[in-house]
Amino acid sequence: MELCGKVVHFLGDSITKGVGVDCPEHIYLNLIKQDCELKQANNYGISGTRIADQRVSLPDWPDAFKLYFASRVTDMAPGADLVVIFGGTNDYGHGDALPGQMSDRTPDTFYGGLHCLILRLMEKYPGVPLILLTPLHRQGEREDHIKVSADGQTVCHTTLSTYVEIIREVAAYYAIPVCDLFTLSGIQPELPLHRELYCPDGLHPNAAGHRLIADRLEGFLRTL
Repeated sequence: MELCGKVVHFLGDSITKGVGVDCPEHIYLNLIKQDCELKQANNYGISGTRIADQRVSLPDWPDAFKLYFASRVTDMAPGADLVVIFGGTNDYGHGDALPGQMSDRTPDTFYGGLHCLILRLMEKYPGVPLILLTPLHRQGEREDHIKVSADGQTVCHTTLSTYVEIIREVAAYYAIPVCDLFTLSGIQPELPLHRELYCPDGLHPNAAGHRLIADRLEGFLRTL
């Protein structure tokens, strides 16, 4: 894929926003902009947000936390040559939506939220390539997080890999390429050395971590 002169939208959470780096120039999308001579790299990252909707918001949460990915598509600029979607870690970390089923088409589950997001992006940007990124590894990723349905009848135990597999499955259904950072990023915060080098808080990459993300994504895009 030729990127020089292109307009690329990056939709994500706090990692895309740049939490963890000391200046915007070190965010992965701005590194890609410089490396690949993009015309624009538009940052649509909002901290704390998820692909699925949230049933219950904590009193101290900012209103922006409620803005699940599909709800923000209408506010994105109309022109794009490529849209990159990077989310899922907050759905595991603090989201209360169930994983759901492949047939879901509402944002109340992770499956449904991902379907809604992709369909809205396809409608807004017909013919424009979409790219999905899987979440990065994070510290504590194998811990069971319990998700309970609104009526209390369904209980699911999830790990981060649950969401990674759903992203892969849904992307395959729509024939959307997946840059699998969970497998290829080179960042594993469970390792003390990697945490020190790339991800000091166990979740948000630092400048060196963003450099790795940019390198992996650039290499992946060149194969398309």
